[in-house]
Amino acid sequence: MTTPNRRQWADEQEQTKDKANGAKATKTIALNKRARHEYHLEERYEAAWHCRAGRSRRSAPARANIVDGYAYVRSGEIYLIGAQITPLIQASTHTVPVERRDRKLLLHRAEIDKVLTRVEREGYTLVPTALYWSSNKVKLEIALAKGKQNHDKRDAAKDRDWQRDKQRVMRRHNRDA
Repeated sequence: MTTPNRRQWADEQEQTKDKANGAKATKTIALNKRARHEYHLEERYEAAWHCRAGRSRRSAPARANIVDGYAYVRSGEIYLIGAQITPLIQASTHTVPVERRDRKLLLHRAEIDKVLTRVEREGYTLVPTALYWSSNKVKLEIALAKGKQNHDKRDAAKDRDWQRDKQRVMRRHNRDA
């Protein structure tokens, strides 16, 4: 009988805590870090990924790039376009899946209506921010966003640099004290 090392034991304890708290385990497939730089992100929605009949395993993503993607509303439904999602190789043996295709996203009707009005009337954009596994289902987090102007990006960079410098000075001051 082998004893687990300290890291394995800590991981098991964390998983036990998560299960005890009722938290769902998530595994991130892809993040869109550029979205925070390019847009003012406001409301976020969790959308399920619509799988065609019998294709849940075949369409499971192995790798994904959602940086170039965006979502839009067409005939009362939300679609993700421009994202490159590479399915598992071993999952489909007889068909060659298309990596860049429109993918239907599933949200509640009230959420779709709310998003639709904000996109059409107020000029918002739907931007994918994260793609992840949640309870054996692929979920996509989309955010209502407004584009940043160049001066907004420069201001954000200045604020970030100032916060970093402030932390550095405080750390140095606390170390000397």
